[in-house]
Amino acid sequence: MTQAHIFYSGTVQGVGFRFTVQGEAREIGLSGWVKNLGDGRVEILAEGQEADLKRLMSLIEQRFDGYISDKELHYEKAQGGYQGFLIH
Repeated sequence: MTQAHIFYSGTVQGVGFRFTVQGEAREIGLSGWVKNLGDGRVEILAEGQEADLKRLMSLIEQRFDGYISDKELHYEKAQGGYQGFLIH
């Protein structure tokens, strides 16, 4: 299992971004969370198989093409303490 810590910048708040991320992550079977940050970015911490994490990012980036201006991504070892996928 792998953990992806992702930050998306652009017009990513107020457009259904978090709800879309949650729905896609749940459908794929990932665990973790998504939240808005005070600086206008959205932060995602997702755990699962690396191929599934990449699928999540691809789906998000296709759905919000034109809204996302930048992505910061860090892969780490999964912590395994998350159940489900929550919006914070």
